[in-house]
Amino acid sequence: MKTEAEVQALGDHIVEVLHTIYDPEIPIDIYELGLIYDVQVSDEGLAKVVMTLTTPNCPVAESMPQEVETRIAGIEGITSCELELTFEPQWTKEMMSEEAMLALGFL
Repeated sequence: MKTEAEVQALGDHIVEVLHTIYDPEIPIDIYELGLIYDVQVSDEGLAKVVMTLTTPNCPVAESMPQEVETRIAGIEGITSCELELTFEPQWTKEMMSEEAMLALGFL
């Protein structure tokens, strides 16, 4: 069993890792793109991530979720990672962070 502080630290580390994974077609990380809908960590170290893709036909529809799951499962203190891929709600550019919108010239 992990303490609340340890669970919080693991969640923060997951977000750091997500910032290192980029959509190959857009030079912005998947977290800033708004592709990550939820990150949860249990006190047993089980991580659950709910994410989407820019479109269901995205060329990385199979590889990107697998990369996310593998990278998170490899974090020390994470016992396993469950990734849920959803298209509800559908991703829109309004889900991007202000930083991502600025980088892409939307602001």
